[in-house]
Amino acid sequence: MTLTITIEPNHLYNLDLSPVTTVINKLTQEKAILSAEQKIQFNIIYPREETDIRELSEIPEVRLWFIRLDSVYPWLPFFLDWKEGELGRYTAMLVPHQFHRTEGIRYNPESLEIFVMQKIFVLNDWLKTEGISSQFRLKSMAQMLGYEIEDEFFEMFN
Repeated sequence: MTLTITIEPNHLYNLDLSPVTTVINKLTQEKAILSAEQKIQFNIIYPREETDIRELSEIPEVRLWFIRLDSVYPWLPFFLDWKEGELGRYTAMLVPHQFHRTEGIRYNPESLEIFVMQKIFVLNDWLKTEGISSQFRLKSMAQMLGYEIEDEFFEMFN
């Protein structure tokens, strides 16, 4: 069951998170958090000129909306459909990067490391409050972003 959240230009321009809030509220009220793990995809509608070759993550209005989203729901990566690239796209909205034709997206290494560590801490705490085991999930998320996290790391703050 994929959950697609459509974000329209008026949401972006007004920093309106209501499409996400509606879905998240429903999931938390129905205690359906685990059933929605890695199920959310975004359909971002942002009209561009044909000559505009920017990726969505290079458009300031789109990035700003995602920064606001991340500040309200910092644990959202738990719900993103990693297999369909949503975690990578979400990360690109928040971490400085460049696109290369042959290599694809190249994140700023220091910024990506800070992002990954911050998400591990936030998600670890949030998953604990939800009664959901976290270590395997967090190691998997880090791997998706190119990091190997040792078990001993989690012992420092668990």
